Amino acid sequence: MGKFDLSAILGNPDYMAMLLHGIEMTFVVAIGSWLLAMSLAMLLLGLRYAPGRIGNAFVAAYVSYHRNVPTLVQLMLWYFGIFTLMPDWLTQWLNDHNAEAIFAIIGLGLCQAAYFSEDLRSGLRSVSPGQMEAARALGHGYISAMRFVMIPQGVRNALPALINHSVSLFKNSSLAVAIGVAELTYAVKEVENLSFLTFETYLLATVLYLTFSLLIMAAGAFVTWRADPLRSVRA
Repeated sequence: MGKFDLSAILGNPDYMAMLLHGIEMTFVVAIGSWLLAMSLAMLLLGLRYAPGRIGNAFVAAYVSYHRNVPTLVQLMLWYFGIFTLMPDWLTQWLNDHNAEAIFAIIGLGLCQAAYFSEDLRSGLRSVSPGQMEAARALGHGYISAMRFVMIPQGVRNALPALINHSVSLFKNSSLAVAIGVAELTYAVKEVENLSFLTFETYLLATVLYLTFSLLIMAAGAFVTWRADPLRSVRA
């Protein structure tokens, strides 16, 4: 029976360098895809409430596709499918700028935008219609009322769901290993192959993912508390 020896990993500079680089790439992919997802979610939300049915139908189709096709399949479609159809000059540029990470950000961001947009939509629907009427009575136009009155309240209401999906996005960044992104899961596999310390390596990965996820949840709880207009009353 082998002996548990976590220090063989933590004390090896090469292994630690690989893990630190993996952590860095994990956050690059997670943050990049989060920013893309949130930007697209706001755009999709605007299309939902735009006059006419075309925008609403497009968003409904977008959400349905991304919620019903596995994220891993979407990543593979982008990297092994769409990437091969691009012009040679663009392919060369992407290869020179870490194409794997770029397509991971695109794939995860597009997928998560569907969930974020539904979270924002639910948050906006929970705002009383009287808020819009009051804003219009005070002289706000439709866009101004949405920007300064409705959307801030809708985002505040949607924070718990947005935080949960942000944690899911961080965890789903591990799927990028399937297209060759050298993130944390990729680094863990490399360390395990070199050290033959399977249990110790994956235990360390588990602890790291758990720690980062809990930190994201704690940051989200703090943001939710700060955004609560009644926090001083409850205190």
